[in-house]
Amino acid sequence: MTLPARLRWLWLTLAVVLLDRATKAWFESQTAEGWRRELVHNFVYLVHSRNPGLAFGFLSDSASTGTRVVLILGSIAIIAVLAWLLVTNQSGNAMAAVGLALLLGGATGNVTDRILHGAVTDFFEVWFGTYRYPAFNVADSAIAIGAALILLDILFGRRPETPHSNARTP
Repeated sequence: MTLPARLRWLWLTLAVVLLDRATKAWFESQTAEGWRRELVHNFVYLVHSRNPGLAFGFLSDSASTGTRVVLILGSIAIIAVLAWLLVTNQSGNAMAAVGLALLLGGATGNVTDRILHGAVTDFFEVWFGTYRYPAFNVADSAIAIGAALILLDILFGRRPETPHSNARTP
Protein backbone atom coordinates (compact mmCIF):
# COMPACT_ATOMS: atom_id res chain seq x y z
CA MET A 1 0.00 0.00 0.00
CA THR A 2 1.45 3.35 -0.99
CA LEU A 3 0.65 6.49 0.89
CA PRO A 4 -0.60 9.36 -1.26
CA ALA A 5 2.07 12.04 -1.65
CA ARG A 6 0.02 14.63 0.20
CA LEU A 7 -0.17 12.39 3.29
CA ARG A 8 3.50 11.42 3.45
CA TRP A 9 4.33 14.21 5.90
CA LEU A 10 1.92 12.99 8.59
CA TRP A 11 4.77 10.88 10.03
CA LEU A 12 6.46 14.18 10.96
CA THR A 13 3.30 15.39 12.70
CA LEU A 14 3.13 12.13 14.67
CA ALA A 15 6.84 12.34 15.56
CA VAL A 16 6.41 15.88 16.93
CA VAL A 17 3.39 14.88 19.02
CA LEU A 18 5.14 11.80 20.44
CA LEU A 19 8.40 13.65 21.20
CA ASP A 20 6.49 16.53 22.76
CA ARG A 21 4.38 14.25 24.96
CA ALA A 22 7.39 12.13 25.97
CA THR A 23 9.51 15.13 27.01
CA LYS A 24 6.64 16.76 28.88
CA ALA A 25 5.76 13.50 30.66
CA TRP A 26 9.39 13.03 31.68
CA PHE A 27 9.66 16.58 33.02
CA GLU A 28 6.36 16.31 34.86
CA SER A 29 7.41 13.03 36.51
CA GLN A 30 10.99 14.01 37.35
CA THR A 31 10.68 17.63 38.48
CA ALA A 32 8.35 19.81 40.49
CA GLU A 33 6.79 22.92 39.04
CA GLY A 34 9.23 25.79 39.57
CA TRP A 35 12.32 23.53 39.27
CA ARG A 36 15.22 25.18 37.43
CA ARG A 37 18.69 24.09 36.24
CA GLU A 38 21.25 26.08 34.27
CA LEU A 39 22.58 24.25 31.18
CA VAL A 40 24.69 26.96 29.55
CA HIS A 41 25.85 29.70 31.92
CA ASN A 42 23.60 32.77 31.69
CA PHE A 43 22.02 31.51 28.48
CA VAL A 44 20.03 28.21 28.45
CA TYR A 45 18.06 26.82 31.38
CA LEU A 46 15.83 23.83 31.95
CA VAL A 47 12.76 24.87 33.92
CA HIS A 48 9.46 23.31 34.85
CA SER A 49 6.68 25.82 34.29
CA ARG A 50 3.04 25.78 33.31
CA ASN A 51 1.30 28.19 30.98
CA PRO A 52 -2.51 28.21 31.12
CA GLY A 53 -2.63 30.94 28.46
CA LEU A 54 -1.44 31.34 24.91
CA ALA A 55 2.06 31.82 23.53
CA PHE A 56 4.37 34.03 25.59
CA GLY A 57 1.99 33.82 28.55
CA PHE A 58 -0.75 35.88 26.91
CA LEU A 59 -4.01 35.32 28.85
CA SER A 60 -2.17 33.31 31.52
CA ASP A 61 -3.69 35.51 34.23
CA SER A 62 -7.21 34.53 33.21
CA ALA A 63 -7.01 30.79 33.73
CA SER A 64 -10.77 30.37 34.13
CA THR A 65 -12.67 27.35 32.88
CA GLY A 66 -14.26 29.49 30.17
CA THR A 67 -10.87 30.64 28.89
CA ARG A 68 -9.62 27.04 28.94
CA VAL A 69 -12.61 25.84 26.91
CA VAL A 70 -12.21 28.68 24.38
CA LEU A 71 -8.48 27.91 24.00
CA ILE A 72 -9.16 24.19 23.52
CA LEU A 73 -11.94 24.77 20.98
CA GLY A 74 -9.86 27.37 19.14
CA SER A 75 -6.91 24.97 19.04
CA ILE A 76 -9.08 22.16 17.70
CA ALA A 77 -10.39 24.47 14.95
CA ILE A 78 -6.82 25.45 14.03
CA ILE A 79 -5.77 21.79 14.01
CA ALA A 80 -8.66 20.97 11.66
CA VAL A 81 -7.66 23.77 9.27
CA LEU A 82 -3.98 22.74 9.35
CA ALA A 83 -4.88 19.10 8.70
CA TRP A 84 -7.09 20.12 5.79
CA LEU A 85 -4.31 22.32 4.34
CA LEU A 86 -1.76 19.53 4.69
CA VAL A 87 -3.97 16.85 3.14
CA THR A 88 -5.19 19.06 0.28
CA ASN A 89 -1.76 20.60 -0.44
CA GLN A 90 -1.77 20.80 -4.22
CA SER A 91 1.53 22.61 -4.66
CA GLY A 92 3.63 19.53 -3.95
CA ASN A 93 6.15 21.86 -2.33
CA ALA A 94 8.04 20.00 0.40
CA MET A 95 8.93 23.13 2.40
CA ALA A 96 5.27 24.13 2.78
CA ALA A 97 4.23 20.55 3.59
CA VAL A 98 6.94 20.19 6.26
CA GLY A 99 5.92 23.54 7.72
CA LEU A 100 2.27 22.50 7.90
CA ALA A 101 3.19 19.11 9.41
CA LEU A 102 5.29 20.82 12.11
CA LEU A 103 2.52 23.34 12.88
CA LEU A 104 -0.02 20.53 13.09
CA GLY A 105 2.18 18.45 15.41
CA GLY A 106 2.95 21.41 17.67
CA ALA A 107 -0.66 22.51 17.93
CA THR A 108 -1.76 18.94 18.67
CA GLY A 109 0.91 18.51 21.35
CA ASN A 110 -0.08 21.71 23.14
CA VAL A 111 -3.83 21.14 22.97
CA THR A 112 -3.27 17.68 24.44
CA ASP A 113 -1.60 19.35 27.43
CA ARG A 114 -4.48 21.79 27.77
CA ILE A 115 -7.02 18.96 27.74
CA LEU A 116 -5.08 16.73 30.17
CA HIS A 117 -3.69 19.35 32.57
CA GLY A 118 -5.45 22.65 31.92
CA ALA A 119 -2.11 24.25 31.01
CA VAL A 120 0.88 23.68 28.75
CA THR A 121 4.09 22.39 30.33
CA ASP A 122 7.18 24.33 29.26
CA PHE A 123 10.78 23.43 30.07
CA PHE A 124 13.29 25.39 27.98
CA GLU A 125 14.23 28.95 28.83
CA VAL A 126 16.73 31.14 27.00
CA TRP A 127 18.27 34.39 28.21
CA PHE A 128 19.76 37.06 25.95
CA GLY A 129 21.62 39.32 28.36
CA THR A 130 18.92 40.58 30.72
CA TYR A 131 16.05 39.56 28.41
CA ARG A 132 14.41 36.27 29.32
CA TYR A 133 12.67 34.61 26.39
CA PRO A 134 9.46 32.97 27.66
CA ALA A 135 9.74 29.27 28.49
CA PHE A 136 8.86 26.89 25.67
CA ASN A 137 8.71 23.19 24.74
CA VAL A 138 9.09 20.83 21.79
CA ALA A 139 5.64 21.69 20.42
CA ASP A 140 6.40 25.42 20.57
CA SER A 141 9.68 24.82 18.74
CA ALA A 142 7.88 22.84 16.02
CA ILE A 143 5.34 25.65 15.64
CA ALA A 144 8.07 28.29 15.31
CA ILE A 145 10.09 26.25 12.81
CA GLY A 146 6.94 25.34 10.83
CA ALA A 147 5.84 28.97 10.66
CA ALA A 148 9.34 30.02 9.52
CA LEU A 149 9.33 27.36 6.77
CA ILE A 150 5.94 28.47 5.51
CA LEU A 151 7.04 32.10 5.54
CA LEU A 152 10.22 31.22 3.64
CA ASP A 153 8.15 29.26 1.13
CA ILE A 154 5.81 32.21 0.64
CA LEU A 155 8.70 34.65 0.20
CA PHE A 156 11.20 32.57 -1.75
CA GLY A 157 9.53 29.37 -2.89
CA ARG A 158 9.33 28.51 -6.56
CA ARG A 159 5.94 29.06 -8.06
CA PRO A 160 4.70 27.28 -11.14
CA GLU A 161 4.89 29.54 -14.11
CA THR A 162 1.59 30.59 -15.54
CA PRO A 163 1.42 30.98 -19.28
CA HIS A 164 1.27 34.60 -20.33
CA SER A 165 -0.65 35.33 -23.46
CA ASN A 166 1.08 37.73 -25.78
CA ALA A 167 -1.55 37.24 -28.45
CA ARG A 168 -3.95 40.10 -28.97
CA THR A 169 -7.60 39.41 -29.27
CA PRO A 170 -9.36 41.18 -32.11
